[in-house]
Amino acid sequence: MVTLTLAVSLLAQVFGRVVDGRSGEPLGRVAVQLAGTPHRAETGPGGEFRIEGVAAGAYTLSVSTVGYHLVKKDFTLAAGESKEFEVVLTASTLRQTETVEVTAGPFEMERAESPSMLTLEGLEAKNLASVLADDPLRAVQGMPGVSSNNDFASQFSVRGADYHRIGLFVDDLLVHAPFHQVQGELGASMTILNGDAVDAIALHSGAWPARFADRTGGVLDVRSREGDRARVRGRATASASNAGALAEGPLGRAGRGSWIAGVRKSYLQYIIRRTSAEPSIAFGFTDGQGRLSYDLTPRHNLSLSLMDGKSGLDREDARARLGVNSPMSSDYRSTLIHLAWKYTPADRLLVTNRLAWLRERGISWSKDNLPLTRDGYGEWVWRSDATWSWGEAGTLELGGSARRLRDDGYTNRYQFNPFAIRRLDLYRGTGLHSGAYAQHAVPLLSGRVRLAAGARWDRHSVSGANVYSPFASLSLSPRASTRLSLGWGQYAQFPELGQFFSMFARPWLAPERANHFEAGLEQRLGARSRLRLEAYNRQDRDLLFRPWFEPRILSGRIFNPPADAALRNSQRGYARGVQMLAQRRSANGFTGWVSYSFGQSKMYDRDLKLWFPSDYDQRHTVNLFASQRIRPSVNLSVKWVYGSGFPVPGFLLKDSAGYLLGGARNSARLDPYHRLDFRANKSKVFDRWKLTGFFEVVNLFNRSNYRFDTFNGYNSRTGRATLTFDKMFPILPSAGIAVEF
Repeated sequence: MVTLTLAVSLLAQVFGRVVDGRSGEPLGRVAVQLAGTPHRAETGPGGEFRIEGVAAGAYTLSVSTVGYHLVKKDFTLAAGESKEFEVVLTASTLRQTETVEVTAGPFEMERAESPSMLTLEGLEAKNLASVLADDPLRAVQGMPGVSSNNDFASQFSVRGADYHRIGLFVDDLLVHAPFHQVQGELGASMTILNGDAVDAIALHSGAWPARFADRTGGVLDVRSREGDRARVRGRATASASNAGALAEGPLGRAGRGSWIAGVRKSYLQYIIRRTSAEPSIAFGFTDGQGRLSYDLTPRHNLSLSLMDGKSGLDREDARARLGVNSPMSSDYRSTLIHLAWKYTPADRLLVTNRLAWLRERGISWSKDNLPLTRDGYGEWVWRSDATWSWGEAGTLELGGSARRLRDDGYTNRYQFNPFAIRRLDLYRGTGLHSGAYAQHAVPLLSGRVRLAAGARWDRHSVSGANVYSPFASLSLSPRASTRLSLGWGQYAQFPELGQFFSMFARPWLAPERANHFEAGLEQRLGARSRLRLEAYNRQDRDLLFRPWFEPRILSGRIFNPPADAALRNSQRGYARGVQMLAQRRSANGFTGWVSYSFGQSKMYDRDLKLWFPSDYDQRHTVNLFASQRIRPSVNLSVKWVYGSGFPVPGFLLKDSAGYLLGGARNSARLDPYHRLDFRANKSKVFDRWKLTGFFEVVNLFNRSNYRFDTFNGYNSRTGRATLTFDKMFPILPSAGIAVEF
C-alpha cells in the first residue's frame, strides 16, 4: 500500500484552458493530447481541460480543432508536478497569435459611424466560400441583404444597385476589376483574392464614411493580413477545380517583419476538355498574392503587396459549334502592386501613405480568329490618410488621393456574305481623379451617444466637375443592450473612362449621384446574439443609360433602335426597403444568421418618360447561414439563399410561347432563385501536420435556376423576341483537402 501511494504521488498532471484568439471566448470541443502518448482530453464548455496520471518527462502538448491552426507546445514535467497552460487558438484563415487580441464584442462595429456595416469573421468567410471556387466574394453573396442569381460570377448586387456601383476596396485602395473573367458574352468570373490571405471583410450597404470614394451603391472593405512573425507555416489545398499553396513566416531574426505568399492554379479546364462532349466553359486561371511587412523602427512600418492573376478561355474543341460572334478563346490579366508606409509620430496619431500601380488587359477572339473585344486599363494611385484618436473614442480623420487613369478598347461584331465589321464600341483616353476628405467622430454621455460628420471633395479632369459629398451619423444607446443608429450621406461616382470616351457618349457625361438615408435598431440578446431591424431610402440621379438602344413597341408600332444610340445621364430613381436580421456569433457553438429583406428599386428615364423596376430589383431576399463544430474534428454548415426573380431587362412581355416586344420596360421577371448548399469539414492531426477534408453539395435540392444572358434579336413582323438564358448549377457535389504544417 505504501509503495502504491508513493507511485501515484510521483505522477504529474497537465491542465489549463483554451480560448479563441480574436474574441477571447472559451473554446469547447477541442482535442488536447500529449503527442505520441495515449494521454488526451477534450475541453468542456468553459474551455477547460485536465490530463492526469502523467509520468515525468519531456512532452509536446498538441491542441487542435477543425477550422483553427494547430498549436504545439514543448514542455518538461517533473515528478508530481502540475503544469497549467493558457492556449490561444486562431482561425485557420487568420495570422496565428499567442495572445488574445480582443478589440470589441462579437457585434461591435470597428467603425461605429457606419450604421449599415456588416462583417464576415474568418471562419464564416471560409465556410461560405464554395469548395469548388474558394472565392471570398462568393462568401459575400451569402451575407444579409446581398442578391445574386449568377452561379458563374463573383459579382453581386445590393439594394437594387448592380456591381459596377459597389466599390471593392482592398487595403484602402479602390480596385477596378480584380477578377479572373471571360472577355465577351459568357460572363464567368472569380476574384483573384486568395481567401487564406484575407483578414476581414466588411460590407457597407448605405451611408458609409467619407474616406470611401467614387461609388454610389455600396462599399466592400477587404483587409489582407500579414504573415506569421513567430514561425514558418504552410498550407497546401486541392479541390475539384484548382490547387494552391500558401506559406508565411517571420522576416528577420527579431520578429520585426513577416512575409506571406500564395499561388493557385486551376485544372478544371483540363477535366472538362477530356470528359465533356460540350466543353463550353473550358476556363482556366493562375494567380499569386504576396505581402512583405517590416518595422523599420517602432514607429515606422513598410509593406509591399502584390496581386497578379491570369485567366483564359480555350474552346478550340467546340469551334464547329460556335456562332460567328461567340468567343472561342480569351486572355485576361490583372496586376496590382501596392507600397504602404505607416508612421506613428505620436501615440494617438497614425499617418499612412500608399503608392500603387494597377493594370488590366483582356482580349477575346472568335472561331475565325477575329478580335471580338479588347480592353486595356491602368492607373497610378497615391493616397495619404491621417487618424488622430483623442479621449476614449473620439477620432479625427483626413486624407487625400490622386488617381492617374487610362483606358482603351473596343467591341466588334461580324457578319459574312458579304463580310462586314460592326463596331459596337470604341474608346481611348486618360484622366486624373483627385479627392480629399475630413471626418470627425465625437463620443458623448459616457459613450452612449456618438456623433460623426464629414465631407469629401472629388474632381475628374475629363468632365471638369467638382462634387462635394457630406456625411453624418448618430448612434444612441439608451441601454447597454439597445442601439439606435441613424445615417445620411451624399455620394458621387464618375463615369468610367470607357464611358467618357465611348463613341456613344455625347455630348457630356456628369457624375452619378445618390443620397442615402439609413435607420437601424438593434437589440442584444445576451453577449452573442442580436436582433436588428434596418430601414433605408436611397435616392439616385444622373444614372447612365442608353434610353434609345432597346427595341420596343412605341405608339403601337415596333421601334427599331439606332446602332449609335447615345449614352446619357437620363435616369433617376429610388431604392427603399427594410431588412430584419437575427444573428448569433460564437466561437464555441452555433454561429450564423437568418435575414429577410423587402425592397423596391425603381427608375425613371427622362428621355423615355417612363417609370420601371431597376434591372436588379429584387423584392424579397432571404439569406440563411448556420455553422457549428459538432466534434473537435468535424464542422457542419448550411447556406440557403432565396430571391424573388430579377426583371428580364428590356421592353418584353412573356407569354406561353416565349417573349414579345412590349411597351413597358422590365415588366417580365425570372422565376425565383433559391439554392441550398451543405458543407462538412473534417480534420485529422498528425505529429507535425494537420489534414482537413472538405465536402460540399451545391444546390442540394437540384433546383433549376436561370439567369438572363443575351437578347438575340426579334422578328420585325411579329415582334417575337429571341433570348438566351443560362441554367445555373445543378446538384453538384465537390470535395477538397488542405494540409497545414
